[in-house]
Amino acid sequence: MDFKDLHILVVDDHTLFRKGMIMLLQTYPGIGKIMEAENGQAALDLLKSTPVDVVLLDIDMPVLDGKSAARKIVSRFPDVKIIMVSMHDSISVVAELIEIGVHSYLIKNAKPDEVFTALRFVINNDFYYSQIVSKSISSNNQREPDQKSNITKREAQILRLICQELTMKQIGEELFLSEQTVHTHRKNLLKKTQAKNTVGLVKFAVQNQIVSF
Repeated sequence: MDFKDLHILVVDDHTLFRKGMIMLLQTYPGIGKIMEAENGQAALDLLKSTPVDVVLLDIDMPVLDGKSAARKIVSRFPDVKIIMVSMHDSISVVAELIEIGVHSYLIKNAKPDEVFTALRFVINNDFYYSQIVSKSISSNNQREPDQKSNITKREAQILRLICQELTMKQIGEELFLSEQTVHTHRKNLLKKTQAKNTVGLVKFAVQNQIVSF
């Protein structure tokens, strides 16, 4: 997807931050429509009638907080990518959001260029390794690895390449497979691991020592 086609929703109850984020996004080349909402419920109401590709979502908001909104977005609008943008730097908070199914997490003091990088990666790769996401995946291995044997050699091979941040097209080129075949393997991996998205697959790969960070 070209950024000229990208519809973004900024959700934050602080008007100054929300407007500032919108101004920042408008400086990126090719960004399409940018919308805003002041809480999670307003965001859900907008999503019912308006196409959105990526939601930039705060955690602490009135009416409906970011965690609750993320759960509902994942359930009701599974094609929408979610990038959490918050001041919370707790690994446990990030781990909980990864379990919910968000695609990345940025701290609000991140550099402006990282917002653009995160958008590019969640659109092209389905996830973005911010520093805190990588730390959370590496340190939060509470679930016992018990499903590695269900993964075929080919699926493990594809999973390793996913963890290297390759796109489905790049993985296909690497393994001499069609992009559609790679998508089918990814779909099977999601089903076998019960992961909600690629971030969940990466977490599974670390937990089961398929890759390490």
